[in-house]
Amino acid sequence: MDDKVPPKKARQGREGFPVLLVLVISLVLAGIIWIFVEAYGIFLDEGQPVETQESSDIPLDEGGAPRQEEGVTD
Repeated sequence: MDDKVPPKKARQGREGFPVLLVLVISLVLAGIIWIFVEAYGIFLDEGQPVETQESSDIPLDEGGAPRQEEGVTD
C-alpha cells in the first residue's frame, strides 16, 4: 500500500470560477424571484379594503361623539 495518489487526483471537487459562478447566478435568481413576490404582494394588498374608524364631524356641543384615542382610558 505504498501507492501515493497525486493531490490533484485526490481532491473531491474543483474549486475556483465555476463554483463561484453557480453561487452568484443562484443569488441573482433568488433576488429576481424575491422582487416578483414583493410586487405581487403589493398588488394583492392594494386590492383589499381598508378598515377605517368612523369619525363625527358634528361638534360636541351639538351632540357629536367625542374622539376616542388609542391607549387612553377614562
